[in-house]
Amino acid sequence: MMNEISIKQIFLALLVLSGIWFCIALFNSYKNQKAKTNVNKREAIGLAITGFVANFFDTLGIGSFAIMTSSFKNFKLVDDKLIPGTLNVGVAIVCITQAFLFIDAVKVDTLTLMSMIVSALGGALIGASIVSKLNKQHIQLVMTIALFIMGITMILKMAGLLPGGDEASTVNGFTGEKLVIACVANFVFGALNTIGIGLFAPCMVTLSLLGLHPSCIFPIMMGSTALLVPFAGIKYIKEDVHNMNGSILINIFGTIGVFVAFFLVKQMDLVMLKYLVIIVVGYTTWEMGKSYIKSKVDTKKENQRLQNQ
Repeated sequence: MMNEISIKQIFLALLVLSGIWFCIALFNSYKNQKAKTNVNKREAIGLAITGFVANFFDTLGIGSFAIMTSSFKNFKLVDDKLIPGTLNVGVAIVCITQAFLFIDAVKVDTLTLMSMIVSALGGALIGASIVSKLNKQHIQLVMTIALFIMGITMILKMAGLLPGGDEASTVNGFTGEKLVIACVANFVFGALNTIGIGLFAPCMVTLSLLGLHPSCIFPIMMGSTALLVPFAGIKYIKEDVHNMNGSILINIFGTIGVFVAFFLVKQMDLVMLKYLVIIVVGYTTWEMGKSYIKSKVDTKKENQRLQNQ
């Protein structure tokens, strides 16, 4: 038991240290930019609301990047070339807060938790170079079909039409082949996350189908991305390719959104959590399918344009 507590405490301490390191980097950058940072009231309000709403839903499992990107573009809050940096810098403290809250509050098997987190980190660091060479459209299509099938399977299980519907009510960790399957899957999801295919929904549905209690999925999801984002954020800070006002406001109001959503999730019973997983998977499947169709259309138009030249 002591070993389990120590491992979790070490990981939480790493989260705190990465958060402090990130805050120092952001503060130093802000001091250097302060003279040329203009605060527009309309933009500030828009960024604050965007940060709160997007990260409220992110804590429920619906990725914040799509929501924030849409808001940035539709309301002209952030210059297009600064969007990637603002997304990564803006959610660094948010992601650390999510992971800290859920890992501290939810009882999940330590071996499962840490194995899954290490697998996702390994996927991001090792698998990214492999995944980046693959055709993103093909990956989107495969993931859309896979999420759709897994979502339908989960619905059928909940309806009692397939076995295993009640299995997730007691399991808070894996051993043996289930742990291996879960780790391999999270390695792949960690790699896919580096090219913009979110980890949350596929991780959610995979762990649910393997029989993990839905509440235990949240610390695994949050922990899988919490250490990656601050490092990515610091890279953008050093290169000065982010919207400073946006980064600060989203971190502040996004963190408030995390706390609100966290206490909401804590009040949900098992059935409500299962429905939440299905909603998240359904939404992600729809959005990923739309992205695939849009990218196919854009590619076709570009090919036609090149042929006509």
